[in-house]
Amino acid sequence: MDATLAPHRLDALSAGARPRADARRWGRWALNGAAALSLGFILLPLLLVTWLAFFRQEIPSFPPEGYSVRWFGAVANNKIFVNGFLLSLQVGIAATLIGLALAVPASLAIARRRFFGREPINTLLLMPLVVPGVVLGTAIYVFQIETEIATGLPVLGSTAGLVAAHALIVIPWAVRLVTASFAGFDPTIEEAAKNLGAPPFTTFRRVTLPAIRPGIVAAALFGFVMSFGNLEMSLFLVGAGRTTLPIAILQYLEWKIDPTVAAVSVLQIVLIGAAMIVTDRYVKISQVV
Repeated sequence: MDATLAPHRLDALSAGARPRADARRWGRWALNGAAALSLGFILLPLLLVTWLAFFRQEIPSFPPEGYSVRWFGAVANNKIFVNGFLLSLQVGIAATLIGLALAVPASLAIARRRFFGREPINTLLLMPLVVPGVVLGTAIYVFQIETEIATGLPVLGSTAGLVAAHALIVIPWAVRLVTASFAGFDPTIEEAAKNLGAPPFTTFRRVTLPAIRPGIVAAALFGFVMSFGNLEMSLFLVGAGRTTLPIAILQYLEWKIDPTVAAVSVLQIVLIGAAMIVTDRYVKISQVV
């Protein structure tokens, strides 16, 4: 009797397994489709801007009348764009270095020490990520005015004041990424180095720093990108006759709508993309991001 029922049981089991396999297959296809749609939604503006940068006509229209690269030459010949790029580059590099110099010790203290007020300090360091850029720019603008009145120093409109403000938006990214690197680091390796006679600074330089290097590099990259592309806060803090690249683009759009702005945007995309590729070549950003 059991021998005659065994094939029927196997058929029933296989029939029950097929719907489950089909459901998993459909679920996998649905997930991949949703991921593809999300990626397309993210990349579509970049593709459209890149396409627009090669339009031949001055006033963009569809379909294009032809294609040309003359707008990239117009960017190089525009002194406002060139000066804005140089200022954004200087401010971004300086703010990144200052932000890392402050964020790495803070991340080390938060990840390795237990002290009173640790969580409030960690929240305070991440606060610029959740404060709107207009609110943050207004607050820093008022602070710099009060500082200038109290000390007589020309803070408002100076490059130093702009760098200090941009360092505030670099610090949260640096703290977040460097702290993530410490989370995956085994502290017993540091203890082993100390037990072998290495002083604290040598332990940090030879053991800790190489282990958290991916987080530091990723923090420098993301911090620089955030500073380089900042618009809201910079509007309040740039001095007369000086402008960053995002502000130069905004001012240009007030009077013209030709593809020059699209060409500037493409150059920014290429610059940031090349920086990410080169960085990931030597330090795997995916380890901490």
